[in-house]
Amino acid sequence: MNKSAPRKRPADYNHYRIFKVPNPVVCSYLPAPPRFRARLATRYLIMKPPPFNNTIDFPRPKLNFSPKWLILAPLGVFLLIGLFSSYYTVSPEAEAVVQRFGKFQFIAKPGLHFKLPYGIDTATIVPVRRQLKLEFGFTTSGSTNPDQASEAPELERDMVTGDLNAAQVEWIVQYSISSPQDYLFQVRRPGSTLRDLTEGVMCEVIGDRTVDEVLTIGRTEIETEALIRLKVLLEKLNMGVTAEQIQLKNVHPPAPVQRSFDEVNRAQQEREQMINEANGEYNKVIPRAKGLADQRISGAEGFAVQRVNEAEGDVARFKELLVQYDKAPAITKQRLYLETMNEVLPKLGSKIIIDEDAKQFLPLMNLK
Repeated sequence: MNKSAPRKRPADYNHYRIFKVPNPVVCSYLPAPPRFRARLATRYLIMKPPPFNNTIDFPRPKLNFSPKWLILAPLGVFLLIGLFSSYYTVSPEAEAVVQRFGKFQFIAKPGLHFKLPYGIDTATIVPVRRQLKLEFGFTTSGSTNPDQASEAPELERDMVTGDLNAAQVEWIVQYSISSPQDYLFQVRRPGSTLRDLTEGVMCEVIGDRTVDEVLTIGRTEIETEALIRLKVLLEKLNMGVTAEQIQLKNVHPPAPVQRSFDEVNRAQQEREQMINEANGEYNKVIPRAKGLADQRISGAEGFAVQRVNEAEGDVARFKELLVQYDKAPAITKQRLYLETMNEVLPKLGSKIIIDEDAKQFLPLMNLK
């Protein structure tokens, strides 16, 4: 056989592969026919993995602190937490409701008090000597009461009146907590419940009235009736809350009809102003006319009485004179003449007495 001729490779030569890598040579192959396995084993050296020990030693780290601090530090933190959670302070305007594992124990008065730490006892501060406030339809910044305002006040002020008109109503409720135990345990969320009750009562009262009553003349009546209904509900639920006052703030129609309503309201005010002015003029003129009429009537009546009395007196005097005239006619006639002249002559002023036969008496007038 010619050695220079190329060797003929078997048909299944591609069934295996040999990868040569320097130092060491690692052979990996696919399954090959049995007749090639012995040749591969004798021709190439298959390296085994290097031996290694069963245990590996790592160097021990050096700690900069003593291991006992791993116990003392958590213990110290635990004691500090217990110290700061073992007392509480109640302000003069509040009382504290103390619970042990969630169960009511007692009510603590103002001052410094101690309790079991680590959450065993919990103290809830309730401001029972302070007047609280709820706002509906608007918000005020800087409030300390978390239930004072809602997250969407613009939705609270929109209401429908009894005549199916829309109105925007803003109001406040002033209340106080009368029983802290009932306030915390009778209902789950007392602040939200009180807001819902107040809003429901106000919607009911507004729905029983017309828009004119809500916007103008019915504000005081709405406040009074809403407060009465709210007090009845609070007593029925035993919430430990006392409603003290409900006050309407801004009451106006919706923005799209605000201008029209202002014009109507202005016309009504002008009408009321003119009516009031007319009533004032009436009250000023009519009493004066009545007084003048009464005065004239009284004067006429007095004059009538006077004339009647004078006539009766003249009649009585004439009768007396008649009796005297019947007795002595000449003397009575002379006396009447003298008395009459005595009354008339003083009223004439200056007098000039001349002889009946005198002539050219006009120059005597210059003596006046």
